[in-house]
Amino acid sequence: MVQVKNCLLIALPTLLTIAVADRAAAQTTPPASTPPAASAPTPVRRAGGLVPGQKRPPGDPAQIARGKTLYGIACTSCHGADLRGGDLGGPNLLRSQVALSDQDGELIVPIIQGGRQNSGMPAVPMSPADAKAVAAYIRSEVGTIGSQGKPPSIGKPAPSILVGDASAGQSYFATKCSSCHSPTGDLAGIATRISDPKLLQNTWVAGGRGRRFGPTVSAPGSRRTITVTITEPSGESVEGRLVRIDDFLVTVALADGTSRTFRREGDVPKVDVHDPMKTHRDLLAVYTDKDMHDVTAYLVTLK
Repeated sequence: MVQVKNCLLIALPTLLTIAVADRAAAQTTPPASTPPAASAPTPVRRAGGLVPGQKRPPGDPAQIARGKTLYGIACTSCHGADLRGGDLGGPNLLRSQVALSDQDGELIVPIIQGGRQNSGMPAVPMSPADAKAVAAYIRSEVGTIGSQGKPPSIGKPAPSILVGDASAGQSYFATKCSSCHSPTGDLAGIATRISDPKLLQNTWVAGGRGRRFGPTVSAPGSRRTITVTITEPSGESVEGRLVRIDDFLVTVALADGTSRTFRREGDVPKVDVHDPMKTHRDLLAVYTDKDMHDVTAYLVTLK
């Protein structure tokens, strides 16, 4: 009996050591498993919506086209023509979680109908069907961006500005422009020299140079040189290229290379500015979009 008890006392530590080793092995040895079956990738989502650039199912082209028209009428002033925010301070829809999350107008339509009036977004008077069309258009534009905030126009061909009536443009030119310009004279071949219609339009609207308002400085030797005649109370008259003019001083460059500056006090001395670009600047406040498009359509024919 004593011998058996001694054997058990001797074997017990060994059994405990083996048990501990087995448990450690069980904890460190990963269980055998089969690889998971392949599955389709899960779309990347933000909290509640698609991330910018996430592909959506294609919408109804007719509904999207109608929504674009309605958006242009009712939404552009606040949210901008490119959805990035407009003059009236509306938010950038390309960054809007509502626009990213909307699936079929369920989030956008209630806002259009007045759901956020307390936050400064007024109700827009349009039918539920029209509101859904606007939502479809917004989703279609959001889906075209490659990363957050990137304009939807990236990757799209620029729209043509040649939408005017060339005959109407020719009539306008004859009435407003022909006293200074000629299609067979200074403007002959202008459409060849400036082949990009948009650049051509910007050039003629600005009078052939960057937009500069007010006769401040003129370049010597140019047909657009601004000259000035200064007549003193004594009758003395000085004429030359205008260098600078304001309410207090006028500086003129003379033919001998020198310059003179005269102090101005009201209408003394008398200052007559001869600015060949004045007509262009005056017309900037008169042109309509139709006038500019019509004249551009005419000028592109002058090759």
